[in-house]
This record gives sequence, structure tokens and C-alpha cells, in this order.
Amino acid sequence: MVGYALWRFVLLRDVLAFRRMWWLFASGFAEPVFYLFSIGIGLGALVQDVTTDHGLVVSYAAFVAPAMLATSAMNGSIADTTYNFFAKLKFSKTYDTMLATPARPWDVAIGEILWSLIRGGIYSAIFFFVALAMGFVRSWWAILAIPACLLIGAAFAGVGMWATTYMTSWKHFEFVTLAIQPMFLFSATFFPLAVYPEALQWLVKLMPLYHGVEIQRGLMLGDVHWGLLGSSFYLLALAAVGLWGASRRISTLLLT
Repeated sequence: MVGYALWRFVLLRDVLAFRRMWWLFASGFAEPVFYLFSIGIGLGALVQDVTTDHGLVVSYAAFVAPAMLATSAMNGSIADTTYNFFAKLKFSKTYDTMLATPARPWDVAIGEILWSLIRGGIYSAIFFFVALAMGFVRSWWAILAIPACLLIGAAFAGVGMWATTYMTSWKHFEFVTLAIQPMFLFSATFFPLAVYPEALQWLVKLMPLYHGVEIQRGLMLGDVHWGLLGSSFYLLALAAVGLWGASRRISTLLLT
């Protein structure tokens, strides 16, 4: 057992730590649900129908719902691989103890990222069933929506953890907010990409959340096209690079 898949013990530690704090899960999916009700449904009563970038005409609430699902996946992953990861890295020294065992930096990174995916997946599943009950799921392709959420979460988890290894103070988390909030607002979440000036469209397409929104919107609305495959590879590459970078940084910080 020594040296073999020790990430599972990192994962088990997170599961046990949160079993008495299950109510904390409410914070991650509550925000997207509130946005869906306030903007998607409230503003949707005024906006009526929206034409997607691929020519599909849907209600505004149905347009926003997939974006909020992608946001749920992002929220869950970011929460655990930034704030929580930083606390365990810098203050409780959890990882110093782990690396005194046969566990290696990649075991820490993989275990923490998997836990963030579980958390993000739970957020996403709850939100998905809310959207389903409200009639915002229009296609059988939506059965792939939850696996797609795990892909979105993996991309944000890897990069989030990597970035956090460079932080030395809680003040640095202002940069996390500075990155996440504009991404949430401008990743074609509330408006089609076509409404942006052409120069800004390229900037939007660089945002990971945009690709997550594109995938979820295609699956939930039945607007499946080859571009979704490109978005999937983009997120997969981001997840792989993030995991690699986080593992190397953990090794540098704690083993040298």
C-alpha cells in the first residue's frame, strides 16, 4: 500500500472533515440559484426570448440556466482549491504532516482536486435538478451535463490550486475575486457572445468559464456542435496544466 494511490487518503480526510459541516454546501449553489430566479426569471419576464449564438431561440431563463450550472461547478472547485487549500497550506500545516508520510505532492494535489470535484459536482447536481423541475432542460443531451460539470471543475481546481501556491497573505485573494467576478459576468453568462464588440469576443473566448457555459448551454438546450469538443479539450488541457503546476509548487514549498 505504501506509495500506491495515497491521494485517496487525502480525499478521505476531506470527506471526514466535512461530514459534520454539510450545511456549508448550501453557500456554493445558492448564489447561482438566486441569480437564476432574480435575473433569469425576473429580468426574463421583460426580455422574453433570446437568440443564441447558434441561432436557437429560447426563453431568457432557459438561456441563463446552463450558465448558472457551469458557475455552480466553478464555485465548488474554487472554494476548496483556493481559500481552504491556502488555510491548510499556510496555517494548519496539514500538508507538512501529510508529506512526512510516503505521500507525495501529486497525492496531495490529486486528492484535493478530487474533493473539490465532489463538492462542485454536488452543487451542480442540485442546481441541475432545480433547472429540470423548472422546465429549463430541453434535451436528452443534458444527461452529460453533470460529467461536463466535473470537467469544468477540474479546470478551475487545477489552476486555482496552482495560483494559490504563490499567495502569502489573505489579501492576495482579492486577485481571485478580481479574476472570478468579471469572468462570471462576461463569459456569455447573461448575454450571447454576439452582443460584445468583435475585439472583446476574443477576450471572452479565452475565459475558462465561457467554454464551460458553451458546453452546458449546448447540452441542456440540445444545441450540440463540434465547437463543444474544442471547448472540452481546452478545459481538459487547463486541468492537466493546473495539476502539473500545483504538484511542482507543493514540492518546491514543502520538500525543499
